[in-house]
Amino acid sequence: MPASLPIGTRGSPLALWQAEHVRDRLTAHHGPEQVAAALHVIKTSGDQILDKPLADVGGKGLFTKEIDEAQLRGDIALAVHSMKDLPTQLPDGLCIAAVLPRADVRDAFLSPVAASLSDLPEGAVVGTSSLRRAAQVKRARPDLRVVDFRGNVQTRLRKLAEGVADATLLAKAGLDRLDLTDKAASILAVDEMLPAVAQGAIGVVAREQDVLARDLMRPLNDVATETAVTCERAFLAQLDGSCRTPIAGLAEVAGGAIRFRGLILSPDGAEWHDVELSGPGADADAIGRQAGEDVRGRAGPDFLDRLE
Repeated sequence: MPASLPIGTRGSPLALWQAEHVRDRLTAHHGPEQVAAALHVIKTSGDQILDKPLADVGGKGLFTKEIDEAQLRGDIALAVHSMKDLPTQLPDGLCIAAVLPRADVRDAFLSPVAASLSDLPEGAVVGTSSLRRAAQVKRARPDLRVVDFRGNVQTRLRKLAEGVADATLLAKAGLDRLDLTDKAASILAVDEMLPAVAQGAIGVVAREQDVLARDLMRPLNDVATETAVTCERAFLAQLDGSCRTPIAGLAEVAGGAIRFRGLILSPDGAEWHDVELSGPGADADAIGRQAGEDVRGRAGPDFLDRLE
């Protein structure tokens, strides 16, 4: 009999794509005679609360809480998440079993009135639910007005078409996965818009004691991606980053070495502090933590407290 590995996921088209991708890779690697992985859609608080900014209702855990609870009850064996949605501290009893190869880390610019952020007319409205994106937009273009823009990819595209905003920003990886890349007016270089920690990576969570699930997931783990997101998440954890804190970070791994760039900003983009560190990939966690300490030191002891 094949091992039963029920997979928990949110119900958005992007979340379902990611869960199906994990299921298909599991089945392809082990064979259908070894693994049976059915999808279980779980509605999270973040999917239900759409009338308030994330920062006002609890942040990242809103997209994982109900899935975590189902996993700890034993209703599901695995949970598939966008790594950028995962809190840096998982609930006791859960662990990251695999991180799949990372997709494009960049943000895409979408607008019916401009080809790029710099081309937007003065006073134009940019819609985003991300404090990171909002702060970097305001840093680059203080004249623009930023409004909260919640919902899945399709919902945000509809709002854009309805004129709720003149432009928005979305992860290129999500557009690519949904075959919506042609909706982008342009792609922002990471020097122009530093990505969210772990953007573009898919993570699979398992129960720590579920040795079978963890063993079956291990071959799907991509070491380079795991190294990069380990560094980025260590940076975020060191800053105790919440959804009230505009934080960006990107680690790039090549030839056994890692280069990390991090950024914290005030929500209005008027003040920012950045950091860059390099070192051996084996020191990914330590480099991320050191980068967090360095940028906190540059910002001053009260910078993050003022953002809360």
